[in-house]
Amino acid sequence: MYSESDLDGAVAAGAISAETAAALRAHVEARRAAPLVDEEHFRLISGFNDIFVAIAGGLLLVAVGWLGRSVMPWLGSAAVAGAAWGLAEYFTRQRRMALPSILFLLAFVGGVFATATTLLGIGDGGGPDGDSAGALLFALSGAIAAGAAWLHWRRFRVPITVAAGAGALVAMLFGLLFAVVPEFGGFGMLALFASGLAVFALAMWWDMSDRLRQTRRSDVAFWLHLLAAPMLVHPVFQALGVLDNKATMVTGVVVLLLYAAIGAVALAIDRRALMVSALAYVIAALSGLVRDLGAISLSTAITALIIGSALLLLSAFWHGARAAVLGLLPPELRDRLPPAGATVVSARTGAA
Repeated sequence: MYSESDLDGAVAAGAISAETAAALRAHVEARRAAPLVDEEHFRLISGFNDIFVAIAGGLLLVAVGWLGRSVMPWLGSAAVAGAAWGLAEYFTRQRRMALPSILFLLAFVGGVFATATTLLGIGDGGGPDGDSAGALLFALSGAIAAGAAWLHWRRFRVPITVAAGAGALVAMLFGLLFAVVPEFGGFGMLALFASGLAVFALAMWWDMSDRLRQTRRSDVAFWLHLLAAPMLVHPVFQALGVLDNKATMVTGVVVLLLYAAIGAVALAIDRRALMVSALAYVIAALSGLVRDLGAISLSTAITALIIGSALLLLSAFWHGARAAVLGLLPPELRDRLPPAGATVVSARTGAA
């Protein structure tokens, strides 16, 4: 059995042409009767060796961090960042293994951020909730982490790197806002929602630059959507009281209507991350609604049955539902979104 990464490697090595690989993918997708563009492919594992290396690498990074921290507090996180970069030189740059590459990228950026916060004296409780100086130092740490993500992207081109850098920039922005406006805390959820909109716009830019999802630009967009979704959903559902166990029958109905709207957007842009991110909030709200109707002991089971059945039904008819939603959009917008209902030939040559 050949994986997507095997085909990408064969194309990169010149063993087969990009057209041959695309024809093979098109043939497989035609046999499955599923449009390739609607399947939202992204590389996570190419075989069990990815999992094996990820586990071994995780153990190594934990050990390095533990030993370094026993010498000096900042040395542990710095050692993790250095080890993650070194491991990426082989497993990412040469072996091109997806899951270990994600792990090492997160360890590198996280290690750089933790090192910066520790060296700047905000690793033990400082940050945006402290004074203005602490918030500025937190913003500086975010900027350093964003710079580290940029360097990693320039070297390795791992798709999740852009999302990691965007997350670091959001942290920097929050630090600056808390430093400039000390009473900013009351508008934190509004700022989080605005940041989510900005990340979502960035994700759509990457998506629209590869509407047929033929290259790794689509993978970059996937991770950005995964970052943007909770940033958009969390403030809305917190404002409705779902997170404070204040869900009522009215709240439950509103949440279900919002989830339907989120589903329509997810169908239009062909990204399921929005629906997955909102799922926990919908389950909480619907459980409250079921309890209000009298089924207290079985509320969770009934909720899981309803939501699970609805999502499976949507998955089964995703392509037809997308076509219906796209038919309602203006042609100029529809032409910039992934098409529905037709098998798309994909090269996925690894270009970003």
